[in-house]
Amino acid sequence: MTPGNNGASTPEDDDPFGYLYADGQANGAQPPSSSGYGYPNAVGRVRTVGERQYGQQQTQPYGQQPSYGQHGAPPQQQAAYGRPNAHYAAPETLPGGAPTTRQQAASTGGGRGRGPNTKGLLIGAVAVVAAVVIGIAVAMANGNTDDDKGGGNEAASTPTTSASASPSESSTSEASDTKLPAIEAKALRLDGGAATSSDVEGARAGGGVYVGNLNNVGASVTWTVSGIPDDGAYTLFARYSTPGEDQSMTLTVNGKVFGTKMPLKNYAKAAQGDFAQGWTTTYAYPSLTKGTNTISLSCQDGDKCNVLLDQLWLKKGQVTQ
Repeated sequence: MTPGNNGASTPEDDDPFGYLYADGQANGAQPPSSSGYGYPNAVGRVRTVGERQYGQQQTQPYGQQPSYGQHGAPPQQQAAYGRPNAHYAAPETLPGGAPTTRQQAASTGGGRGRGPNTKGLLIGAVAVVAAVVIGIAVAMANGNTDDDKGGGNEAASTPTTSASASPSESSTSEASDTKLPAIEAKALRLDGGAATSSDVEGARAGGGVYVGNLNNVGASVTWTVSGIPDDGAYTLFARYSTPGEDQSMTLTVNGKVFGTKMPLKNYAKAAQGDFAQGWTTTYAYPSLTKGTNTISLSCQDGDKCNVLLDQLWLKKGQVTQ
């Protein structure tokens, strides 16, 4: 189609800028005016700003089409610049609109936004502390029990004496936990006129029986002891009674005289002849061999043997109690 020959048959064929060309001017094209662009009798396409209405429902006669740019909806009033439109309503004010406040995640049971379980942590911490305290208490109780037992055993292994005796001020002490034999004097082998009696009170042997009549040369008591664990030094304890003057007797071990006399002093400080108040204890340090040994106390020339013999016992090492 050419503007000079055919003209504008339909609105789609209008050339709104035909007035700019020579051919268009020759065919009567005019610059745009209030009635529209293009050629004479062309369909108007432009309207004044603000003339177009939106959202307004219009009823057109049958067969008549609305002008270009109109939609049949009632126009909305334009609000002045800077003033809110009276017809405008915020979405949250309409039914089913957006919520006005943000719901907390905690109301829906969501995980985020929920604080730590401090109650559970506190209970766990208390349980741990309680377990530690209980463990310390049990350990302390067991320690005290063991100490009490140890003290009881030590007290039981220490012989009770009415007086302490020391054959030598320079003698050394060596503790020992080995339990060794003990014997009552009445069970010993008696020789040389030694005899048992129970006339004097204070003997610890069964029935209060002790060995007397030792104050004669040749009188003796002999103890064959077995169960010695090792070769070495041991302590021989003797419980006896002597009043007044100090006494001493010969000690023989495995047939050999021990180097010093067995001291039988009046450690109880009993009056002369008062045997009942003269019970006390003494000791010596013989060397024994492993197994069975023979120990004898005898009254030899030069000895003083006016004593009553009650008990004998051994301890390993050189000890004083």
